Amino acid sequence: MIGFGTEKVEDELSLIFPGISIKRLDLDSTRSKHAYETILSDFENRKIDVLIGTQMVSKGLDFDNVSLVGILDADMMLNRPDFRAFERSYHLMSQVAGRSGRKGKRGKVVIQTGDPEHWVIRKVIEHDYIGFYKSEIIERKNFFYPPFFKIIQFTLKHSDENLVDLAAAELANNLRTVFNERVNGPEFPVVRRIQNLYLKTIQLRIERDISDKKIKERIKEFVDSFYSAPSFKSIRLIVDVDPA
Repeated sequence: MIGFGTEKVEDELSLIFPGISIKRLDLDSTRSKHAYETILSDFENRKIDVLIGTQMVSKGLDFDNVSLVGILDADMMLNRPDFRAFERSYHLMSQVAGRSGRKGKRGKVVIQTGDPEHWVIRKVIEHDYIGFYKSEIIERKNFFYPPFFKIIQFTLKHSDENLVDLAAAELANNLRTVFNERVNGPEFPVVRRIQNLYLKTIQLRIERDISDKKIKERIKEFVDSFYSAPSFKSIRLIVDVDPA
């Protein structure tokens, strides 16, 4: 895996375009008071030629002097292990693309991708929201995802990676005895370790017409059974319904 951040992009552009004003709009560059407003004001007043940013650049900004927008590494968004990855990618790329050519002026959008024929990217290029929605909603229904199903996510945390592996596998196997293919995982999240605790997640998909009371009762049975094993008592188990 080869990644890059806004600082690296800034360094590369400074070499390619020496002499122009380049600024970053990200968490690091906006820590000081009023930094966010100052950077945007300078960009609007053309004191900044190129603005490099994270997703915050796309949020509701309207400048009449932007003629070119570049979206770097669109594949990273599309390939995230999240059923909402295509939805979020389409939304973000469409939103960012809308920053170029405002106020009746034509603009250009460049998307960096290793798969230019990817159907989501084609829908972005064609501005085909209805087509995107129709394709995505069929996938959601066929593979038991919202809005047709609820997602219940189990997150296991412990400082011992091997114990988390063992416990997650045990819990997933127990869930599969009842819910079969409606169980996904266990797997490590994108960030697999936080504050010296290893994480593993399991997702369970359940029809929305099943009563919440019945779901809670059944989940409690699985959790109680899980903690009945002495070796698992030190593991922290978090249950989240329809995680964001």
